[in-house]
Amino acid sequence: MSHVLRVAGARLLDDRHRSGVHDVLDADPVAACMVAARVEAVGLDPWRLGGELWSHGGPAEGLCFSGANLVPLRGERAALRAFADRARRAGRACSSLVGRAELVLPMWDELSSVWGPAREVRPDQPLMTLTGMPAVPPDPHVRPVRIDELDRYLPAAVAMFTEEVGVDPRDGDGGAGYRARVAELITSGRAFARFQDGEVVFKAEIGALSRQVGQIQGVWVHPAWRGHGFGTSGTASVAVALGAMGRCASLYVNAFNSPARAAYRRVGFAQVAQFATVLF
Repeated sequence: MSHVLRVAGARLLDDRHRSGVHDVLDADPVAACMVAARVEAVGLDPWRLGGELWSHGGPAEGLCFSGANLVPLRGERAALRAFADRARRAGRACSSLVGRAELVLPMWDELSSVWGPAREVRPDQPLMTLTGMPAVPPDPHVRPVRIDELDRYLPAAVAMFTEEVGVDPRDGDGGAGYRARVAELITSGRAFARFQDGEVVFKAEIGALSRQVGQIQGVWVHPAWRGHGFGTSGTASVAVALGAMGRCASLYVNAFNSPARAAYRRVGFAQVAQFATVLF
């Protein structure tokens, strides 16, 4: 049986498979937002996509993105095994394995003996969406960050990343790569903040933006200002901005982060699926 699976293993897709891939992404727009945003922008060509899309059978039977993150999008156990097999042979180039928990965790079972141990496994991350307007008033002081504010915004972005991921994003290259990524978010109008006396009190970004969904990430409140509702009203502001763009607002959060989950529920977010992340 394993020989048959290997012969019919995960295969690389290209632009000829666009319609089938779009069908799968459109069928699960919230969970697929990260990958859909890239595919809609540049197509399936790996060089432009910054990664590869693999299928097992056709895209409708099994689909997986392999790039900076490894993201299984659809598949039964045989497909997940085939994706893990291809990922194993290619060697680990991703910083995380992320997506629907029911896909990520079985795939990690296949990979952990070779890629393990992980730095951290987060098996329960509620994926939440907001339908309609927020249930709390948005913060009128939260606005898109201007590029001339990059140096004031960056320390907050670094603090959030370090707090959330447990690694300083400036490690390795002195922060040049991370600074460039943050600058790109600002210039594309996807970084939001409330400034108080020139300092960031609240920040959040729209990390991925597909035709249907915007994924809010990097929500952070300055430690000195926590407990004042800035996280709730600030997130509501970003959700309103997404609504004005014609997108549904979504985000995912660690199950153990009770304050954040409570804040998002107050805004009106409801859980639609469970994500899991394996961090390397």
